[in-house]
Amino acid sequence: MKEHPRNPFLTVDAIIETPGGIVLIRRKNPPHGWALPGGFVDYGESVEHAAKREALEETGLDVTLVRQFHTYSDPARDPRHHTVSVVFLATATSSPVGGDDAAEARVFAPDNLPEPIVFDHGRILADYFIHKNGAPDTTLFDVDNDASS
Repeated sequence: MKEHPRNPFLTVDAIIETPGGIVLIRRKNPPHGWALPGGFVDYGESVEHAAKREALEETGLDVTLVRQFHTYSDPARDPRHHTVSVVFLATATSSPVGGDDAAEARVFAPDNLPEPIVFDHGRILADYFIHKNGAPDTTLFDVDNDASS
């Protein structure tokens, strides 16, 4: 029997900035806890489109992607599978509402984040706050907005 290679799954996550803080979702499915909106990239879909789609499905927000923030690839970042996540910075102006596999979506101030934060999203948020506090933009990439249509 021929063995097929196992490859990581490609995912996206969005750090959605609103006037009141950062949007997080409370997951309906394991692992339970709070997370950035995001999910798996569909075959034939760009990462930009996937980030916008997942944000809309999980928060009801039609986000504007601002920049690609960083790529996270630690094989242990997701207890279900080996995943590689492209993380985007995004903005939204309306209030989030949980949908799809998000039981709840809320805005949190940086100094009042909920617990537990699942996956490696605590690390992602720590990196984001370091960036927001003046670290150089060495991990940011401009977004190809044509690819998100």
